Amino acid sequence: MRHAKVGRRLSRSASHRKALLAALSTALIKHKRIRTTSAKAKETRRIIEPLITRARDAYLREKSGEPVDVHARREIARFIRDKEAVQLLFSEVAEKVGKRAGGYTRVLKLGHRQGDGAEMAVIELVDYNEAQDSKQRKERAARSKAAAQRRKAAEERKAKAEKETSDQKGETAEEDKDASAAEKVAEKAGEVAAAAEAAVDQTADAVEDAVEATKETAAEIVDKAEEVTDKAADAVEEKVEDAKEAASDAAESVKENVKDVLPGDEKETPDESASDEADDKKS
Repeated sequence: MRHAKVGRRLSRSASHRKALLAALSTALIKHKRIRTTSAKAKETRRIIEPLITRARDAYLREKSGEPVDVHARREIARFIRDKEAVQLLFSEVAEKVGKRAGGYTRVLKLGHRQGDGAEMAVIELVDYNEAQDSKQRKERAARSKAAAQRRKAAEERKAKAEKETSDQKGETAEEDKDASAAEKVAEKAGEVAAAAEAAVDQTADAVEDAVEATKETAAEIVDKAEEVTDKAADAVEEKVEDAKEAASDAAESVKENVKDVLPGDEKETPDESASDEADDKKS
């Protein structure tokens, strides 16, 4: 069992595997894109990327003014035996890579090969596939744009929901305010109605008291009038009695005076003569 064993054996011996990977790396440096099995492509990527990093660092140091890094070239030439490939690696490829921090290659799967069914793939240098890079950039830009549109739509929906919520809260507050105002108006109306009822009751009580007082006053006046009338009648009767008595006293005094005036007792008064004549006629 191959526990903790890094790398793929590729069904080859060590020397054969080393030669195979060197050939694949050389072809990749020269052609920038090769087609092989997926296992060989992944193993070539594991080998070629450290070589590109070392060539890039040497190129950047030489560009900054340092002398040519011969040691780096010799170390890479121990694995890649093609001088043209080494020259391309330290000039064109290193310049093209620039300051890219790793990830110099890309493995694209192509499906299974007819015959043995091996999984095929394409390994290429990222910086040389401008069409693929532009396509990926466009795809990334499209994804970014779609994501921005989704975020914008989500923000708009959120803002709309918040606005609706605030409007509902405002409407609820206005309804509560109107309800409280209506309750206050109803309370005021109830108070006014109670005050009006109290005033009506007080007025009715006052009217009843006034009517009773008027009745009592009228009764007192009637009683006093009756008393006055009785007193007046008694006074009139007394006056009449007094007048009668005075008249009778006056008549008696006149009679006495007449008797005193006549010469004798035989003279008859006119009343007596009249009474005698009446008696004679009857006889």
